[in-house]
Amino acid sequence: MTGKILEEFKERITYLQLEPYSDGRFEVFINGDKIYSKKQTHEFPEYAEIQAALHKKR
Repeated sequence: MTGKILEEFKERITYLQLEPYSDGRFEVFINGDKIYSKKQTHEFPEYAEIQAALHKKR
């Protein structure tokens, strides 16, 4: 997933962080902004969800 994100959005991303936690959370941060939280959705993200969140941030 990281490779796809960076390939598609490379001009807009200066910082990408995929953060797994020991309690099962998995959060995705782009340029310091949290765009996905497994804790909130209770599901691991599909690429399409991350892609949609990035398109919203334009």
